[in-house]
Amino acid sequence: MQEQETLLKIRNLSTSFRIAGKFYAAVDDVSLDIFKNEVFALVGESGCGKTALAMSITKLHNQLYTRMSGEVIFKERNVLALNNDQLQDIRGRNVGMIFQDALSALNPLMRVGYQIEETLYYHGSMSAADRKMRVLELFTEVGLPNPELAYTQYPHQLSGGMRQRVMIACALACKPDLIIADEPTTALDVTIQAQILDLLRKLQAEMQATIILITHDLGVVAEMADRVAVMYAGQIVEMASVWDLFGNPQHPYTRSLLASIPNLDVYTERLHVIKGMVPPLHLLPRSGCRFSARTPWLPSSVHQETPTYHEVAPGHIVLCTCYAHFVFEGEDFQTAKVEGR
Repeated sequence: MQEQETLLKIRNLSTSFRIAGKFYAAVDDVSLDIFKNEVFALVGESGCGKTALAMSITKLHNQLYTRMSGEVIFKERNVLALNNDQLQDIRGRNVGMIFQDALSALNPLMRVGYQIEETLYYHGSMSAADRKMRVLELFTEVGLPNPELAYTQYPHQLSGGMRQRVMIACALACKPDLIIADEPTTALDVTIQAQILDLLRKLQAEMQATIILITHDLGVVAEMADRVAVMYAGQIVEMASVWDLFGNPQHPYTRSLLASIPNLDVYTERLHVIKGMVPPLHLLPRSGCRFSARTPWLPSSVHQETPTYHEVAPGHIVLCTCYAHFVFEGEDFQTAKVEGR
């Protein structure tokens, strides 16, 4: 098997935000390798640190209220050590960002065509006529029905699906090597979601780009991703290929997330619910297994005081030892193991 080429290396990344004069890590000592030409999904509940990690990759956080440490190596440069001018050269040109809320991300006072032209102006030497032609070409690629009309419209004049297509066009304008898609289908209806996902898959195949897909929708992950990292309370708790993660989930949090998906083939009176919720940032436990509070029926002895990663299969890693002892509440451990749960 040919070894994949690494595009992005994240090493011991921590991103902390200031709350009442103190800093608390929302991304806590995360290390990842992202390969060229893959779709890498980052999943977890709201508040787990997914967007904070994505924004850290291009150092988009407000530095007055944020502390960052570790390394984000992109094209042999540590992004965290770059100044603003160097960062501006990477953003847009080498890394495209599809933000979660297109209406908030787009400038309400500028026509959408000019907003994409602005990206081309800063990162190229095209003439004004060539820039407009490129924007119309992008609008056609992303499936906007009337590119000439869309070029002249303001964000509020477009539907949610059309605004998301404009965001995708903006991210792809300079043909970046890396596209970060932060919940690109949130707040869109099911039909438009499917169209956006098909569009991303098609464009990724054409451009040979890498996509980091951030979502809480496991159906989207199953359809789009090559590899998956599950994030909880600022940490990566499990990482594997999409086949291994769905076929053989290990961490209690991953198994709980998958169990909460309705199964049309199995009758049940009640859907599975994960106890509790992700703690607020300033109340996150900073030692032991961070998911243990949501599995109170498990004895404390199954958790590590200082959780470490365990490789359960090639390329499949899990945090803490509790994965080997986990059963759902009310289940018997031996019965669950015999039945393969």
